Amino acid sequence: MSDAQDRAWDELAPTYVLPVQRDAAATSILPGSAVDPREVWGRSAPLVAEIGSGQGHAIVHAAQATPERDFLAIEVFRAGLARTMLDADRVGITNLRLVEANAPEVLEHLVPPASLTELWVFFPDPWHKKKHTKRRLVTDDFARLAAGALADGGLLRLATDWEEYALQMREVLDGASDFERDFEGEWAERFDGRVLTAFERKGERAGRAIRDLTYRRANR
Repeated sequence: MSDAQDRAWDELAPTYVLPVQRDAAATSILPGSAVDPREVWGRSAPLVAEIGSGQGHAIVHAAQATPERDFLAIEVFRAGLARTMLDADRVGITNLRLVEANAPEVLEHLVPPASLTELWVFFPDPWHKKKHTKRRLVTDDFARLAAGALADGGLLRLATDWEEYALQMREVLDGASDFERDFEGEWAERFDGRVLTAFERKGERAGRAIRDLTYRRANR
């Protein structure tokens, strides 16, 4: 990390970063260590989580634009979390928290069951080489974990600029009994709550179509 990011971590992490109990790995979550959102955010409000928040552009924008909601940024790269905290602190955001951890373990062990109003997965690593596709996030196991974390009627929003991954995402979620499509036609409309980032512009410049998908958690 840069010197500024190191300072941000030292000064801002106590405010923004959730202290979590670890399992074996540095970014793991110990089973049985779920947090209470009302204690973490100091109120009862709709909770939105973003997996792979990167530099935090999308979630910082959303947290500032919708202060009536609470937000959780999930990321394994500390430099991105530091950048997120710097931007959040600069505009005085108080409804955002961050966790440095593997997303599947956050969904399974850290957030309480049925506690999320929305779950965002924007431009996850496509692992586009054939030998690496097994590392992709959106699988049948992920669908199960996402369904457990989302409240009834909660939304799972996804976006990618890799057509083949978009098709895989759609196949996985169409086949998940806990989810139903929240769009008509082949793809969902672009989520207007997602700020246009440099990353998305880069994909468009490369000629890759941006694909959105939105699924609703079926009632239990």
